[in-house]
Amino acid sequence: MTYRFIVTGGGTSGHINPAITIADSLRRYYASKGDSCEIIFTGRRQGLEGELVPKAGYELRNISARPFPMRPGIKMIKAMKALKEGRKQCSAIIDEFAPDAVIGTGGYVCAPLLMEASSKKVPVIIHEANAFPGRANRMLGKKADIVLTGFPDLESVFPKAGKVVYTGNPIRSIMFGNSRESARKNLGISEDQKLVFIMGGSLGAKTLNDFAKIASSDPELSDVKFVLSAGKQQGTHFDGKDIPDNLDVREYISNPNDYLAGADVCITRAGAVTCAESAAIGSCSIFVPYPHAAHDHQTYNARAFENVDGGIVVSDQEAAEGKLLAELKSLLKDPDRRKKMSANAMKLAVTDCDERITGAIDELIRK
Repeated sequence: MTYRFIVTGGGTSGHINPAITIADSLRRYYASKGDSCEIIFTGRRQGLEGELVPKAGYELRNISARPFPMRPGIKMIKAMKALKEGRKQCSAIIDEFAPDAVIGTGGYVCAPLLMEASSKKVPVIIHEANAFPGRANRMLGKKADIVLTGFPDLESVFPKAGKVVYTGNPIRSIMFGNSRESARKNLGISEDQKLVFIMGGSLGAKTLNDFAKIASSDPELSDVKFVLSAGKQQGTHFDGKDIPDNLDVREYISNPNDYLAGADVCITRAGAVTCAESAAIGSCSIFVPYPHAAHDHQTYNARAFENVDGGIVVSDQEAAEGKLLAELKSLLKDPDRRKKMSANAMKLAVTDCDERITGAIDELIRK
């Protein structure tokens, strides 16, 4: 039998990569049962999904979508017009493809597909990655048949959803089974070399990029190797500027698993996927939540680690005031604390996330 799904999610890698991971999991799941699975994506070709989805081997159908502003105005009018056009496009796609269900992982690009699917009585599945759900998913979740959650105890947030299932956040399989020893071997870094990995996400983070230069220039940390994933939007931050010899700046790192596992300390934002990867690997992490995230949801994500002594949370403001540098120096001097934090972080990992997600979806469409 052939099962068919339309998947959507866009804007950032935090929405797109989980969507791709879910699609991959569904393909494996149905193949293991002797069935086939056809999957297409909807999204904006000019968005990041326009790059990542085709690279993962999936067809992306281009649709219209715009973010909805918080206040009325010309941007609201344009967003409404785009939504109307996007729904019309998704209606045609649904009629042609005839999916068994549609799946959204967040971002305004989800709205046209999920709203149109709901109106056509096609099962709607949402995956909410964050500890504090975003505006789009809270709205769309009212008509969802299932809401899959990356963090537990979110049933009260989605009271009108058909069902809420805690699954954890889907992450790439390369994030599991990493060890410090194998990671350092892959990176060509000796056991006694202290390594700090700094990553601000796929687009980058100015706060973390600025900190990387400050920390690597500190005389007390001259013997520490710093590796910075500067991001696509922040990659030019260092162009033509002096870079300390112990700071390795990359625009993008394709093997973050090696750095998250091999580093003595990792300094990152606190997006849901980053947090899930940190837990799976058991990295010793200082989280600096993005301060402008909707409803400050990254701080909620990071607090889950802090609550079990599996991570440290430092705000952007505190980073500017020197707390981030002080915390880093303290951790680098305390291997026992680093080991304890790593073990506690790993306790938050959901190792059977793929099975939970595919099982919930399969149960729904077989009803």
